[in-house]
Amino acid sequence: MSALETIEAESGPNPVATLIILHGLGADGNDFVPIAQELDLASVGPERFIFPHAPVMPVTINNGYRMRAWYDILGTESQGVQDEAGLRRSQAVVEALLQREEERGIASDRIVLAGFSQGCAMALMTGLRHAKPLAGIVGLSGYLPLAQQTAAERSEANQATPVFPAHGWQDEVIELARAQQSADALRAMGYAVDWHDYPIGHSVCMEEIHHLNDWLLRVLAR
Repeated sequence: MSALETIEAESGPNPVATLIILHGLGADGNDFVPIAQELDLASVGPERFIFPHAPVMPVTINNGYRMRAWYDILGTESQGVQDEAGLRRSQAVVEALLQREEERGIASDRIVLAGFSQGCAMALMTGLRHAKPLAGIVGLSGYLPLAQQTAAERSEANQATPVFPAHGWQDEVIELARAQQSADALRAMGYAVDWHDYPIGHSVCMEEIHHLNDWLLRVLAR
């Protein structure tokens, strides 16, 4: 298991919380740096932001073109085929990031794991299975992967962890209905789901960032 390359930023010395933000297919860690800069979490104290770069791999649905991806996309949504091996490989490297933060002095319940699109899938997959409680899990413009296995594989440690899923009404990459089904599945398993949706496509808007900011202030409050 190789360590991921990351971009890191701190809002001040001696961070008291960490946000790990996982990008979408074909992007890299730079993608969410500007959005993170819009957040105002000063009342929490200094934070560390980590923006990992996914590995470069061939992506089947894009004719095998090599790009940064957390897992392969084997077919269309309607075909419902998932790259379970790739998902689990990326789960392991994201787990390593969580472990490294603990080694750097950030308790697990002061870490928020977030992601967009494929990164959303990885945040949900890893966060729900993580053996220690997290502060929160954020899933933007994505879905719950391996949904049928989640109930059996989830960790009791994160049963009470707040989840912030958000999606665009006009998302042309991942249909709104699929995201809503994922949120419903999480609610059915007893998770505290704070669902938001917006009149946008496969992207992020300022209203969404403001809602996320408010939610982060709540989950990171002491």
